[in-house]
Amino acid sequence: MDNIIVTTTIYSISKALKKFATFKNWFLIIVGDKKTPHEEYIKFSNENSNILYMTPEYQEENWKEMSDLIGWNKIGRRNIGYLEALKRGGKIIASVDDDNIPLDNWDEDIIIGKETNVYYYETEDIAFDPIGVTNYKELWHRGYPIQLLYGRNNRYKITRKIMIPDVQAMFWNGDPDIDAVCRLEHKPMCFFDDKYFPIATNSFSPFNSQNTLFSREALKKYMVIPFIGRMDDIWGGYYLESLGFKVAYTKVTVFQDRNVQNLTTNLVNEYIGYENTIDLLKKLKEDPENIYKFLPDEAEKCLKKYLKISKNIIDNE
Repeated sequence: MDNIIVTTTIYSISKALKKFATFKNWFLIIVGDKKTPHEEYIKFSNENSNILYMTPEYQEENWKEMSDLIGWNKIGRRNIGYLEALKRGGKIIASVDDDNIPLDNWDEDIIIGKETNVYYYETEDIAFDPIGVTNYKELWHRGYPIQLLYGRNNRYKITRKIMIPDVQAMFWNGDPDIDAVCRLEHKPMCFFDDKYFPIATNSFSPFNSQNTLFSREALKKYMVIPFIGRMDDIWGGYYLESLGFKVAYTKVTVFQDRNVQNLTTNLVNEYIGYENTIDLLKKLKEDPENIYKFLPDEAEKCLKKYLKISKNIIDNE
């Protein structure tokens, strides 16, 4: 199967997942956790031939090493779904959240592996913020180094360029993916203008795991890294970029009806990024292996195991 969607959830079947299930050219993998209402999802899977619900038992039987390292009750369980997607031969793999409701155009403009004419932002900064160049210049993407916020929109040159993306980070209307500081201040409800897309840059730029398409080769190297709070998907993306994989940001394809969150808790879980991201990027620019200098032991073990397993999957094809 060429096109695979991966998500994880602890909630009842959402409007988003019901809609994703209607995209018949896609196979949907839903990774369960301890809190997931399993019987509801088993029934959902049995009623739809394009859905696999990975019960905890299925994960333990097929991916025990990875499962044990990640642990339960973590969004990092979706990494097991990524490995399942690779094993099933996915060529384009979508990572989505259960609160991002896909629009009808969700899979109409896929540019993975295709020559694409982008708005190209060149900057001498170590990182570029893709939200700040849209019609919401006061906002910034989660994981963008806050030390660079002041004056960031005056430190780039924009041109047009042809590129071939390995990662397609599709934008979101509704409650966007911004950090807790930004959300506490602005509490936005966004509707991004299509005219600003597609976007790419010569620098590091943050992308998430909530509405993002990966090539097979890119997903082999991408992990939502556990044990680093709300930098899990962001630092995984920065690591992928340090290896030379290219990301393009494209127009809105979902409406995010954001699950209830405690913003103070989010702030605490983002602090590792506020404190370390800018130094991480400088070190990644020197050598991608420097990622391990910033990870706790548990996270390092997870990333190394994921990379080993994904390599074995593709090497054994």
